[in-house]
Amino acid sequence: MKISLSTTQCRVIGVMLEKETTTPDQYPLSLNSLTNACNQKSSREPVMALTESEVQDTIDELAKMNMMSEQRFSSSRVVKYQHRFCNTEFGDLQFTKQQRAIVCLLLLRGPQTPGELRTRSNRLAEFSDVNEVDIALTQLQSLNDESFVVKLNREAGKRDSRYAHLFSEQDINELNQSQSISSSTSIAAQSNAVNNVEKITELEKQIVSLSARVEELEKVIQQFL
Repeated sequence: MKISLSTTQCRVIGVMLEKETTTPDQYPLSLNSLTNACNQKSSREPVMALTESEVQDTIDELAKMNMMSEQRFSSSRVVKYQHRFCNTEFGDLQFTKQQRAIVCLLLLRGPQTPGELRTRSNRLAEFSDVNEVDIALTQLQSLNDESFVVKLNREAGKRDSRYAHLFSEQDINELNQSQSISSSTSIAAQSNAVNNVEKITELEKQIVSLSARVEELEKVIQQFL
């Protein structure tokens, strides 16, 4: 089952997964609550400034994809929304609690290392150590013959590799471009460093040569004194 979401759709689904777990008494979410949660300045990367109209459009898009539904309560005139993305009776996408937490964090905050995922998952699922995060990530790389996360190339100067979700072709393309630019920049920096070393070596040779000539001139001058 191939799922391709836009960046905004990823944010909305990520928020739904998060709030369903962390604030179940406030879930399903109203349009206002969902918009505020999408635009949080903490635990969101990047920080967004979506309008209610933009979030409503995204809800409508997800509803057409059968990933969102609305709930109407007789005690309130406010329409509320809930996801059908995973772990529901409406689809085949079923995750363990740990797998679901990782997917949620990747949707909300983009690529992260196993250590970052463990640190940030405390309200979503329990991981005893980073090894458990690694196990869940490995499972998500091949779950029911499908891959939901990918391990990115380790960045220069970084100890651990980051992982990204595969629910958005748009985000993956941007990541690939970013990594390509980063790689090109690194290669250019290495090339400049080599050139600088060569220049310094040449300058040192010139200094040695000039010093030798100065000594010869001093000897000639001494002969006439």
